[in-house]
Amino acid sequence: MNRKWVLGLTSAASVMVALDATVVTTALSRIRLDLGTSIEQLEWTVNAYSLSFAVLLMTGAVLGDRFGRRLVFMTGLALFTAASVACALAPGVGWLIAARAVQGAGAALVMPLAMALLSAAYPPPERPKALGLFAGLTGLAVVAGPVVGGAVTQGLAWQWIFWLNLPIGLAVVPLVLRRVPESRGGAAAVDTGGLVLVTGAALGLVWGLVRSHGAGWASAEVTGALAAGVLCAVAFVAWQRAARHPMVPLALFRLPGFAAGNAAGVFLYASLYGSLFFTAQYFQTGRGDTPLGAGLHLLAWTGAVTVVAPPAGRLTQRIGARPPAALGLALQAAGMGWLALVCTPSVPYEQLIAPMLVAGTGVSMAMPAAQTAVLNAVQPEQIGKASGVFNTGRQLGGVFGVAVLALVFSKAGGYADTAAFTDGFTAAIAVSGALSLAGALAALFVPGRRPAPAPATHAPPVVTSQR
Repeated sequence: MNRKWVLGLTSAASVMVALDATVVTTALSRIRLDLGTSIEQLEWTVNAYSLSFAVLLMTGAVLGDRFGRRLVFMTGLALFTAASVACALAPGVGWLIAARAVQGAGAALVMPLAMALLSAAYPPPERPKALGLFAGLTGLAVVAGPVVGGAVTQGLAWQWIFWLNLPIGLAVVPLVLRRVPESRGGAAAVDTGGLVLVTGAALGLVWGLVRSHGAGWASAEVTGALAAGVLCAVAFVAWQRAARHPMVPLALFRLPGFAAGNAAGVFLYASLYGSLFFTAQYFQTGRGDTPLGAGLHLLAWTGAVTVVAPPAGRLTQRIGARPPAALGLALQAAGMGWLALVCTPSVPYEQLIAPMLVAGTGVSMAMPAAQTAVLNAVQPEQIGKASGVFNTGRQLGGVFGVAVLALVFSKAGGYADTAAFTDGFTAAIAVSGALSLAGALAALFVPGRRPAPAPATHAPPVVTSQR
C-alpha cells in the first residue's frame, strides 16, 4: 500500500467538503438576485448543509466502523458529488436547499472516515505528521473558500462553485477503490433514536428562529416548532441516559474541560459562521464590491488563520487551553464590536482592516485551544467520541449563529437599499460580538495546567495538562 495515495485522496475529499462550507458565502448575493430568495431562504442554503452535516457526523463514523470505512467513505463522496450537480442545476431555491441538505449528508460520511482511513494507513510514529498535513490542507480550503467562490461567481456564474466538485468526485472515487485498503472498527450500534431526536431538536429550534420574523413569535407555526424542538432536546437527553450505545456519552459533560471547551466552541462557531454569512454580503450589497473583491477583502479576517493558528496551537500545548481560548474569543468579540461601530455604506476599506485582523487573530487563537481543551479532558480511548461531539457542536453552533444573526438583521434592516442593509448588518455583527464574549466567559471554566506530582525518583517533575 502506498500511504501517499491515502493521504492525497482523503485530503482531496476533505478539501472539497471543507471548501463547500465557505465557498457559497461570496455567492449568496448573486444567488439572492438570480433566484429571488428571501433572507429566510438564503439562510437555509447555508443551514441545510450545516444541519445535516452536524446531525449525521457521528452516525457516519459508526457506519464506517461497521460496514467498512472505505465503502462508506466512497458512498459519501458519491452522494456529495451527485448533490453538487443537483445544486448546480437547481431551477429554484427550494431545489437548491434540498440539494444542499443532501450535500451535508454526504459530507458527514466523508469527513470522519477520511481521518479514520488516514489514521489506519499510517503507523503511530508517522501519524501526527500525516494528520497535520491533512488538517492544514483542510483549513486552507476553509480560508480560500470565499476567494474561490468570489472568483468563480464573478468569472463564470454561481452555479460553477458546485460544478467544480464533479471532476474531483469522478476522479477520486475510482482511485479510492483501487488505492485505499478497506478497514473497520468496532461493531458499535447506530443510535437511531438519538439521531431522530437530535435532528428534531435542531430542526425545530432553527425553524422557529428562522420563521419568527415572517410568521411572528405568537404564531402557531413558530411556537409549535420551538416547543417541538425543546421537547425533542429533553427527550434526547433522557434517551442518551438510557441507551445502551448512546450517540453522546453524557458522562463526559461532567468533566469541566470537556463541558467548558464544547460551550466555548459552540459560541465561537456561532459567531464565526453567522458573521461570515453577512460580512461577505455586506461587501457586495452594502459597499458595492464585486464577488471577487468581497472574497479578497475578507482575507484580512480569514487569512489570519494560516498565520496565527500554528503558533497558537504550539502556545496552547505549553500554557494550556484556557488563556488562548478566553483571550481569542475576547479578541473576536472586540473585532466584531469594532466592525459594528465603523461599518457604513461608504466606509473606506482601510478602516475595516484592523477590526478584521483583531477578529481573525482571536478566532485563530480560540479554534485550536477550544478543541484541545475538549480532547485533553478525556482518556485516550475516548478521544474519538470527544472529537465527534466537538465537531457536531461546531456545526450546530454555526447553524444557530446564522439563524440568530439573520433574525436580528431582519428586525433592524433589510435588502431595500444599502443603508437598510448596513443597518441590519451592524446590528447582527454586534450580536456576533456578544456571542463571542459569551464564549470567552465559558472558556474561563476550562481547567488550567497543573504540575503533576513529583515522581518518587530524583528525576525532575514533568508538567502535564490536567485531565
